[in-house]
Amino acid sequence: LYSAMEDFKIDVPIDTGMHAKTITLPLPPFTLIGATTRAGLVGGPMRSRFGITHNLEFYGHAELLKILTRSAGLIGLGEGDVEDALSVVAERCRGTPRIANRLLRRVRDYAQVKGGGTLTVAMVDEALRLEGVDAQGLDELDRRYLRAIGEVYEGGPVGLEAVAATLGEDAGTLEEMAEPYLLQLGLVARTRQGRRLTAAGAEVAGVTLAAPADASAELFDGE
Repeated sequence: LYSAMEDFKIDVPIDTGMHAKTITLPLPPFTLIGATTRAGLVGGPMRSRFGITHNLEFYGHAELLKILTRSAGLIGLGEGDVEDALSVVAERCRGTPRIANRLLRRVRDYAQVKGGGTLTVAMVDEALRLEGVDAQGLDELDRRYLRAIGEVYEGGPVGLEAVAATLGEDAGTLEEMAEPYLLQLGLVARTRQGRRLTAAGAEVAGVTLAAPADASAELFDGE
């Protein structure tokens, strides 16, 4: 992309060996938009060639509610006062519209079977409980992760590989699917020694953290 971004041309190799040649194709002016959730893995020269750089935050509650209201209308849930019910979904979708729409479809299915298609706050609670999503948006994998650190490793610190082995999960799965949201909520902390539960995380996991050792305690008794 470097030559395309700087010189508005690309070189296309044709054939190989003795008959190899390169054809230069000119490009009209264009706008290149790049998006990534792992900007640190993009080379510095590549990042510096973008004239405008923005960091996007998670969607807010009001924005998610607006997205869910539109989606509810498209799938036939727009009738009546459903704002309170959709607000519950917005609170539990991890700030991600894709997850919000997935949960909304599951809520719609449950409401059609159990509630005659009527969407209420109680119906949303029941549907999300069936999906294993709690009031904070945590799913079963998140809770198992917290319990493993709290119960098996006494709150940590513990390495990610050890937690993954305990749960029988891949370390990459935990790092990509569970940890980002737990870190965002402040339930887990990353330290040099490994992962550990915060006070809030211990409360969610239902464990009591050991009191930190007194730094001023005597290491040995003098005579």
